Amino acid sequence: MQQFSLFEYCYRDASNYKAWGSLLLEGSANNTVIAELRSHFEAKVFFIAEQLNIPPLYSELWAFSHGPTRDDHVWHSFHTLRPAETHEIEGLVFGTVDSFVQTVRAIRVWDQTLSPHWSI
Repeated sequence: MQQFSLFEYCYRDASNYKAWGSLLLEGSANNTVIAELRSHFEAKVFFIAEQLNIPPLYSELWAFSHGPTRDDHVWHSFHTLRPAETHEIEGLVFGTVDSFVQTVRAIRVWDQTLSPHWSI
């Protein structure tokens, strides 16, 4: 039986407004995989969505603020990587757990200039 995992992440601006997102990944993840991801994230939590080629979540908040504000910044945060429930296995598969881990593993320095908020 094919297994899927859900990578859940968040964008939280300086005013603590949040937007949530998730990626459906083929394969399963265990605590070792999660620990490895955390070891590559800034402070074990933060990452630049654009550098991972995953959808940034800023625009969900921009819908309320009519665009970027001084509260915006470059970082998204990792929430969890967990088995996907049956009802969550819909839509597009972003990739595999292994390829996602490889992408994260390859990053040596988080490039804040990739975010549209770098100059805000």
